[in-house]
Amino acid sequence: MLRLDPIPDLPEVRAGDDLAALVGDGLEHAQMDLADGDVLVVAQKVVSKAEGRTVDLTTVEPRPEAARLAAVVDKDPRLIELVLRESTEVLRTVPGVIVVEHNLGLVMANAGIDQSNLRPGDDHGFALLLPEDPDASAAALRDALGTRFGVDIAVIVNDSVGRAWRLGTVGLAIGVAGMTALWDLRGEHDLFGRELAVSETAIADQVASAAQIVQGEGAEGTPVVRVRGLPELGPAQTARALLRPRNQDLFR
Repeated sequence: MLRLDPIPDLPEVRAGDDLAALVGDGLEHAQMDLADGDVLVVAQKVVSKAEGRTVDLTTVEPRPEAARLAAVVDKDPRLIELVLRESTEVLRTVPGVIVVEHNLGLVMANAGIDQSNLRPGDDHGFALLLPEDPDASAAALRDALGTRFGVDIAVIVNDSVGRAWRLGTVGLAIGVAGMTALWDLRGEHDLFGRELAVSETAIADQVASAAQIVQGEGAEGTPVVRVRGLPELGPAQTARALLRPRNQDLFR
């Protein structure tokens, strides 16, 4: 049985904080253990904050292309400048949204840049970027916490994203360490002996999305969730295993 437990009462994360130490202290304070096979799902926002990925918009000078796109999507030109810096390609623009291919290979709205849950009163003056390398962030957390507690765990860094064919957002694994990100079921058989030809399961995304139900999207203040009960972690992959090759992307 899969069990999801948030780590309660974690402090506000600020630039330069030792996130692994905060999580470890939170586990001990809550008298929660870690066991082999557990997965810790950590919200992208606290990873980005700890890594100093907050940008003061007063320091951003928009280029002409950013100003042009800002008029199309009705957004602050400084935010659009950051979107362009964080992206390799602009794919779609409509009022309120600019869809891009992020430098990490992710296709997402606004390059994942967020202004919610920043310092009180600063929401309109600061923006938060994704971690530069979420897989490396996940690996560092896994190593530090695994060493501290003497366990073999996995870590997922998750973020909320929309989907081209559905309303609403779901959790997405943007960083993975210590577990299989994509279960390849091809070659296995169904109940009636038929061989599976195309079945692949984005297990890291499923865990990321399940954890987000517990994390919440607003003022819940529970950015880290312990997930227990996966049947196996499998061979380790990074989140890049989940990126669809461009030649298979029917939406581009």
